[in-house]
Order: sequence, then C-alpha cells, then structure tokens
Amino acid sequence: MIRRGLRRRDRHGAATVEFAVVASLFFMFVLAVVEFGWSMFAYTLVSNAAREGAHAGALDGAQVSDVTTAVNKYLNGAGLPSVTPTVSPSPPSSAPAGQNVTVTVSIPYTQVSLLPAPSWLTGLTLTATSAMRRETSQ
Repeated sequence: MIRRGLRRRDRHGAATVEFAVVASLFFMFVLAVVEFGWSMFAYTLVSNAAREGAHAGALDGAQVSDVTTAVNKYLNGAGLPSVTPTVSPSPPSSAPAGQNVTVTVSIPYTQVSLLPAPSWLTGLTLTATSAMRRETSQ
C-alpha cells in the first residue's frame, strides 16, 4: 500500500508536462489555420486588385500609369504593399476595341504574411491575372 501512494505523488507533475506539449501543438495548429485564412484573404485582395487594374485599363485612353494607380489604390486600401503590375498590351489604349487588356499582379508571400514566413514559404508568390475587353468610343 505504501508503494501505491508513492506512485501517485511521483506522477504529480505529469499533467503539467502533458498540458505543455498538447497546448503548444494546439496553439501551433491555431496559428497555422489563422495564417492559411489570411493567405486566402490576401490572395482574394490580389485577385480583386488585378480586376480593378484590368477595368482601369479597359477604359478609353487608359495608360499603364492608370492601371498601376488603380491596382495600388486597391491594395493600399486593404493594407497590402504597392506593386508594379504587368499590363498587356502596353499601353492599354493601343489595343483595338474588343481586344482583352490583361493585368497580372504579383506579391511575394513574405510581404503579406502575418507571421514570419518559414523558409519553405519564402519563394511563394501570390499571383492573379484578370482580363477585360477593351472599351473605346472609336
């Protein structure tokens, strides 16, 4: 009987150690879910910025600077850094009526991550492309 009592006292700190292990794994999982959700949100913002840029480029008399301004206005309003979008054709006003104006926006993942990005994510880039038919009064 004396041995049983000693065994229970020896396991007194086991719950604390088990909690430390389980809690750290749980918090890492929660942070991973939050970061994944944020990356999906950031991708949606990049996609919408490309759409805004394509819309600006499809208007009559549009220049690359108009597209860049529209993209960066959208991104900066959402708290993301400015970028230099790729516009095709350049300038968009050179496209004939009915031809698509394509805008591609790319942001390195490290610039939008909430947490310090791990080394295996440093090469990841969020890229979105949008195309709209050129409008012209000609």
